[in-house]
Amino acid sequence: MNYGLMIGGLIVGFLVGLTGMGGGALMTPMLVFFFRVDPLVAISSDIVVSLFMKPAGAIVHIRRKTVDWQLVKWLCVGSIPAAFAGAVFTQSLPQGAELDHLLKVFLGIALLIATAGLVLRAVHGMLQRATPLGEGPAVPTAPSGIAIKPGRTVALGAVAGLMVGITSVGAGSIIIIALLLLYPTLKASQLVGTDLVQAIPLVGAAALGHIAFGDFHFDVTGTLLIGAIPGAWLGAQVSSRAPGGIIRRALAVLLLASSLKLLGVPSLWVLWLAIGALVLGNAAWILLRRTVKVRAAADSSVTIPDDSAQASPVGAVTPDATAAGDNGQEAGAGSDDASRSGSK
Repeated sequence: MNYGLMIGGLIVGFLVGLTGMGGGALMTPMLVFFFRVDPLVAISSDIVVSLFMKPAGAIVHIRRKTVDWQLVKWLCVGSIPAAFAGAVFTQSLPQGAELDHLLKVFLGIALLIATAGLVLRAVHGMLQRATPLGEGPAVPTAPSGIAIKPGRTVALGAVAGLMVGITSVGAGSIIIIALLLLYPTLKASQLVGTDLVQAIPLVGAAALGHIAFGDFHFDVTGTLLIGAIPGAWLGAQVSSRAPGGIIRRALAVLLLASSLKLLGVPSLWVLWLAIGALVLGNAAWILLRRTVKVRAAADSSVTIPDDSAQASPVGAVTPDATAAGDNGQEAGAGSDDASRSGSK
C-alpha cells in the first residue's frame, strides 16, 4: 500500500471538509505534481474519490431543507450528459505527450476559475455579513421561491459538467459563481446545499465515463479513499468549531500557483506572483473587512424614533413624567393617611 497517497488523500479530504472547497481543485494537482501520476489517471481517480465525498455534505443540507430541488433538476439536465461526454472526449484524444500537455492546460484554466470562485465566495459571504461558505453549519431557510431560468440553468450545468468530465474541476467553482450571478437572492445555505446535491449525479456521470472509457486505476483510487473519507469527516467536524478563513486564503494562493505552473509559467515567476497575491490579497481582505465592519456599525447606530417616546427639551415635563408624579403624590397621600390612622 502507498502510504504517501493515503496521507495525501487524508489531507485533501480534511481540507474539503474544512473549507467546503471541491476536491478536484486539490486532489488532481497533488497527484500530478507530488506523486507524478499521469494526468488522465489523476483526473479519473479524483472524480471517483469525489463521488464518495460529496454525499456526506449533501445529506446534511437535505435534512435541513436547504436545497432548491427545481434548480437541481435543471442543472442535472445539462450536467449529466455533458459530464459523461467530457470523460469520453478525453479518451478519444490521441494518447501521449500531446494529450498530457492539453490536459494540463485545461486543468490550469479550471484551477484559475476555481481560484476566482474561492475569492468571490469569500467576498460574497463578507458583504452579506454572513458566515463564510464552508464554515459552520448551514442555517435552515424557507424555500427560495426564486423564478427559475431553465435555459440558462441547463447551459450552466452543461458547461460545468463538461469541465468536470475533462479536468475533474468545476462542479463547485463554476456553478457557485454562476448561481450567484443568475440568482442573487438565493440564500447562502441554499447555494451550498443546491451545489452539493446537484454535484452527486454530475460527478457520478463523469465517474461512469472514466471507469468505462478512461484510464481508471483502482489501486490509486482505493488508497486515496482510505484517507479521504475520514479526512472529510474530520474536517467537517473542525469546520463547525473553528473558522477557516486563513486556510481558505492560503488555498487560493496555492491554487493560483498550481494553475500558473500547469500553464507553463516559469517557477521563479510563479513564486513571485504567489508572494504578491498573498500580500496584496491579505491587505485587500483586511481593508474590505474593516469597511464592512464600519458599515455594519453605522447601520446598527441608526434607530427609528418612536412617536410615543420623543425626546423632550430640558426642563419640560412629559406626560409620562406627569403621570409618574401623580402616582407618586397619590402613593405619598396614601402613606400619610395610613400614618394618621395609626396615630389615632
